[in-house]
Amino acid sequence: MVLSAACGPLNGGLPGHPALPKVAPGGLELEWKEGKVAMTALVESTPLKLYFHPFASFCQKVLIVFYENHVPFEPIIVDLADEASRTAFEAVWPIARFPVLRDDARDRLVPESSVIIEYLDLYYPGPTRLVPDDADAALTTRMRDRFFDFYVSEPMQKIVTDRIRPAGKADPHGVEAAKRLLQTAYVMLDREMATRTWAIGEAFTLADCAAAPALFYSNWVMPFGEYKNVAAYFSRLSERTSFAQVVEEARPYRHLFPK
Repeated sequence: MVLSAACGPLNGGLPGHPALPKVAPGGLELEWKEGKVAMTALVESTPLKLYFHPFASFCQKVLIVFYENHVPFEPIIVDLADEASRTAFEAVWPIARFPVLRDDARDRLVPESSVIIEYLDLYYPGPTRLVPDDADAALTTRMRDRFFDFYVSEPMQKIVTDRIRPAGKADPHGVEAAKRLLQTAYVMLDREMATRTWAIGEAFTLADCAAAPALFYSNWVMPFGEYKNVAAYFSRLSERTSFAQVVEEARPYRHLFPK
């Protein structure tokens, strides 16, 4: 079955819209419909189904890999605020946290962003290897992946979710602790990125897939400011075609971000 998902404008050459590409990474065809881009799978069927939301950082982490390596998949957007959507997703994964990958060809259900990326790298590899073959480099990659998930994404999410707590239920102590942790991560990352192109060196890996959305949102809650190497690294990530597409697809959902 061919599925479509709406996304925002992309930079790139549809007829009448030379700034929009006809074909995007991941086996998706772009078509201008009613003032926005429609993203349509080019294949009639694919064994891979991704349950996700375009605005969720850990989902974006996985989407980067699909687009980076041109892996076709069936996008299934989950809206946890919609009872029918949530119920359908819980039938697949009762934990009800995304992203989750379903591989019909191998009869496997794969949750958790890092595990999904390693699974794709193993069974659906592309030109960009996300986990190096060298054992030491692979350990470093996984460590950097954890760094961005635990010390950038996690405190960022604490700061953001505190904004939507009910009146009288705010956690200022927890928010201050999260800000301190995030600033410490910036200090460490700024030092390390002084001599690196990507998270572990010159190769784009799993760690950079974790870094891109984490830094995108963390810069909203705590701007990079004096951390010039962090800012330069994020600029390189933003220029990566795969991540640029992820950002544009999430643009229509920016109103969901708590102020």
